[in-house]
Amino acid sequence: MTSSAWEPWSFRESESAAVEGMAITGFEVHATDGHIGKVDDASTEVGASQIVVDTGPWIFGRKVLLPAGCIERIDWNEEKVYVDRTKDQIKDSPELGEGASWSDPTYRDSVGSYYGGTYGASTF
Repeated sequence: MTSSAWEPWSFRESESAAVEGMAITGFEVHATDGHIGKVDDASTEVGASQIVVDTGPWIFGRKVLLPAGCIERIDWNEEKVYVDRTKDQIKDSPELGEGASWSDPTYRDSVGSYYGGTYGASTF
């Protein structure tokens, strides 16, 4: 994958058709170095696809937003979502400010920029 091809708010082509109309809420989420939580919420909206991960006790119950572009694959039989980021990269992601919404454009921009930086992309 080239850095200019990464689209943060779109599922990868290999998962795009499979996700449409399917529920992944409750699926386990795995980073490249282990389990990080469960999908608390998901959106498959075109150009705004994302998952919200409830990390449980791993990072003190914090919920994190992951752009759909971070999803490497979904195992439908095992109900697991695999992302191509490490636990530390996810833990260090921008926090949702109090009173803000997952759909807040400023927050989404900060998340997109943060994860884009981990792929080496400079613009979205």
